[in-house]
Amino acid sequence: MIEGQEGVTWDDWVALASACEEHGVEALFRSDHYLSWFDESRRVLDAWATLAGLAARTTRLELGTLVSPATFRHPSVLARSAATVDEISGGRVTLGLGAGWEGREHEAYGFEFGAARDRVARFGEQLEIVHRLLHEERVTFEGARYKLEDAPGLLRPDLNLLVGGSAKPGTAIPAARFADEYNTLFGGLDELRLRKRALDDACESAGRNPATLRCSLMAPCVVGRDDREVQESARRIGALFGRDPKDVLERDGEHAPVGTVDQVVERLKAIEEIGYERVMLQHLAHRDLDTVTLIGRELAPAVA
Repeated sequence: MIEGQEGVTWDDWVALASACEEHGVEALFRSDHYLSWFDESRRVLDAWATLAGLAARTTRLELGTLVSPATFRHPSVLARSAATVDEISGGRVTLGLGAGWEGREHEAYGFEFGAARDRVARFGEQLEIVHRLLHEERVTFEGARYKLEDAPGLLRPDLNLLVGGSAKPGTAIPAARFADEYNTLFGGLDELRLRKRALDDACESAGRNPATLRCSLMAPCVVGRDDREVQESARRIGALFGRDPKDVLERDGEHAPVGTVDQVVERLKAIEEIGYERVMLQHLAHRDLDTVTLIGRELAPAVA
């Protein structure tokens, strides 16, 4: 998972996608933001335009957003963008949706932000509309935010629909009704158990088998073959974000896959035992292709 707002150029994206396919990384996800919250001078390419380009240049790689805020696009536009990229890729797209949270980028580019409850309500309507457009031949919808009148559907029912959040009711309940996957942010194992239980409860309340909602996790990853490589990875991340490498290791290491390959495998297996089926590894030093190679060739096979 790449933070695309942190100066990732098109050449960087091509290199990342090529490294993933060459070395066996099964999926490449990107954030969907308009500004870096660390350095606003960093370049930011549009998420769905980038994924469309990558879809045409790759053959096996799953591509997706973690996640597209409901505040950025009308749901009809978002659904059509994702369906278009899915067709270009031959069915390799995950559309990740969320309520939106970063106020500065909304202010900068004129997106309506509003209170958290308003954003969550908007998200709920958007998720339903996107799901219906992907699954139904015609869609009529009238809510507080959006209205569709006999809109022709897009008929991409196999497009993976992912919701991002912390398993609170505002996102868990709509996800239980309409999503294929729920992705949450990294946390301690006890917290991850609580979130999984909340998602199971939401599914049961909706009359859905909890086993049919795939659960995944997004977590920062600092990994190396030995302690020296782990320290070097932390140094690269620290240099990009003005952080002390020791802080990178200590703070992220409390909850996230941080350490040697063996240590990261142990953490990932503990996460799997709770019921999470995959982890999107947040790779912050995006020009470090050696770590991409390590993930594909050593880490992924160890937890397959």
